[in-house]
Amino acid sequence: MSVYIVGTLDTKGEEIGFARDIIEAEGIEVTLVDVGVMGDPEIEPDVSATEVAAAADADLDALREAGDRGRAVEAMGDGAAAVVTRAHDEGRLDGVLGLGGSGNTSMATAAMRALPVGVPKLMVSTVASGDTEPYVGYADIAMMYSVADIEGLNQLSRTVIANAALAMVGMVDRDPDVETAEKPTIGITMFGVTTPCVQTAREWLEDRGYETIVFHATGTGGRAMEALIEEGVIDGVLDVTTTELADELVGGVLSAGPDRLEAAGEAGIPQVVSTGAVDMVNFGPKASVPDEFDDRLFHVHNPQVTLMRTTPEENAELGRRIAEKLNASAGPTTLALPLSGVSMLDAPEEPFHDPEADAALFDALREHVDENVELIELDANINDDEFALALAKRIDRYMGDTTES
Repeated sequence: MSVYIVGTLDTKGEEIGFARDIIEAEGIEVTLVDVGVMGDPEIEPDVSATEVAAAADADLDALREAGDRGRAVEAMGDGAAAVVTRAHDEGRLDGVLGLGGSGNTSMATAAMRALPVGVPKLMVSTVASGDTEPYVGYADIAMMYSVADIEGLNQLSRTVIANAALAMVGMVDRDPDVETAEKPTIGITMFGVTTPCVQTAREWLEDRGYETIVFHATGTGGRAMEALIEEGVIDGVLDVTTTELADELVGGVLSAGPDRLEAAGEAGIPQVVSTGAVDMVNFGPKASVPDEFDDRLFHVHNPQVTLMRTTPEENAELGRRIAEKLNASAGPTTLALPLSGVSMLDAPEEPFHDPEADAALFDALREHVDENVELIELDANINDDEFALALAKRIDRYMGDTTES
């Protein structure tokens, strides 16, 4: 077993050495990767800063002379990613541990994000109690708050670092006994307001021998699914909930970026797509909603989440964008329209029920979608069993055709 520790050995050598000693005392091999650019390492690295910089096609001396900390952090993060990826590919790495402040967190987590899901990744950081999305992204990185700054060893830092080191030992030294049976895997997107649809479809598909992975459509969830499609982990997609596109269009907080809804089409894998929760744009607490939206219709989902109803004009543009993305698909694709509402809130007598806005969405989709995309329409709400089973049966048909071919 081997753990790689990524850290700035020129400033955190004592602390990183402490973590190394604890891990090695448990019989685990440790490789120290130095990403420091400020000076000479306090302890001897196994992979030097010079080697890390070179792995990113950079020169360590040039980075130091330039005096651009941002550029240095980016280059060393890229280099660390290359180092750990190569080690993992060659079977020399079982987990990665990092510890430090914001700079080291940026570099160490860049290395972690380059590794596949399932490889243990633990970051002890001074910024772990704040907004960690820039560091974690859609990777399975565990963040541990250091409580005090990682500057010298004391009774507090020794405890936190020791706990982290032993946690890493536990992750790499124990087989989790996870089921690894080969099954065709279907990625499914879900939001709270499309949960009944996803639950019905998921249960039907799992009864027929599929593995399903459900992604919460919160921006990072959509990006995670797209990345796993690119990695070949997912064989087919039931994209029930495309709400992240509404946030990308209008400026909500849960956008998955402009490339959402493209990976499956580019990979040529089967996909069945619907319009789940495109009736809403997501914001934080009500007070955080930009003033430009003061005259809009809102629903306070909880104190931390405020939903805003999309307009007919926005829905028309969403329909055009969805159609454009699906038209480019290289694999079998179905677009399914729930004519009686795209979410729990878009049902009769519910706060976002708006037939005019829904009609704008559906009309735009009908107008712009090409013949290579199968279009099905049901007079049902997206959460009705009839609609959920239609989605599940359509992706099952596609997956069967793919297997047989």
